[in-house]
Amino acid sequence: MVIQMSEITVGIVGASGFTGAELLRLAAHHPDFSVRIATGDSMAGRRAADVYPSLELDYPKLVFEPFDADALDGLDLVILGLPHAASMDLAPQLVGTVRCVVDLSAAFRLRDTSAYPTYYGFEHTQPTLLADAVFGLPELHRTELKGAQLIATPGCHVTAATLALRPLVAAGLVETTGVVVNTLTGITGAGRAPTDTNVFTNIDSNVTAYGLLAHRHTPEMEQEIGAQVLFTPHLVPMSRGLLATCYATPTADASATAIDDALRSFYADEPFVAVVDRPPQTKALLGSNGAHVAAQFDPRTGTVIAMAALDNLTKGASGGAIQAANVALGIDETAGLATVGVAP
Repeated sequence: MVIQMSEITVGIVGASGFTGAELLRLAAHHPDFSVRIATGDSMAGRRAADVYPSLELDYPKLVFEPFDADALDGLDLVILGLPHAASMDLAPQLVGTVRCVVDLSAAFRLRDTSAYPTYYGFEHTQPTLLADAVFGLPELHRTELKGAQLIATPGCHVTAATLALRPLVAAGLVETTGVVVNTLTGITGAGRAPTDTNVFTNIDSNVTAYGLLAHRHTPEMEQEIGAQVLFTPHLVPMSRGLLATCYATPTADASATAIDDALRSFYADEPFVAVVDRPPQTKALLGSNGAHVAAQFDPRTGTVIAMAALDNLTKGASGGAIQAANVALGIDETAGLATVGVAP
């Protein structure tokens, strides 16, 4: 049942980063959202449109505010764009005082608390809240998301790899060990703050692998895909976009037809996932909340190749967060979210 609502009050904590700017862009065209608060301590006092000129027409008077937890009390939706440990500490203050909290960090993604010291460098101190959080990928967890008070938005690499592989694992068409995931991602995934990684002279005309053997998204992928994963991301010189190319060993039941049927059946009613007959392209999804997936079976090498492309800031972060929030709040899941990319 879709609830008709005239206004959903929204607060964005950490709105001055790239995911925050994307949230503001999407919220501006959401028929039910009204952004009341946008915090950004490092940019406090500055107009959002001075930091991101693209926001001028829709937010001419919006000024980034310093964080104040009391100001969020009673809002319908609060979206957190904070570091992992900061979100873990803040969420308990918000859950129950607002209708829905959506966290863009990894603070509430992993079911296994013992993974946090290894992959994120801190002990998880909110195991009860972690158990109550819902993983924010509607294609897998739509039922649990309805009415959820705390949503953990997936990582962008995780969203792409899971969309590519989960249907094949669920259908028993690929082995659950030895899965390889390689991704190519745009520079916005490295964040707004300048570092050696994202300055122009280092990223221009350059491709580099990072996070080898122990990337933080690895346990999250394994949790959602249901398989052992060797994950290697690569940073490429484009602003936004993500392409995952995944390799798995087929089971005895696998065939080209069975693989294609599994994907098309899994995503038959999904508004934001298209199964395509060609290798997915990142630019086709630029600025949209869509994802394109494809898979092929290579009998010569005994390998299944599964692929997914998406915009790392939209479906891979802020758009995915809004999609999950729409489900949780009982409104149209597609509200405020485009399915057509900006191309050419």
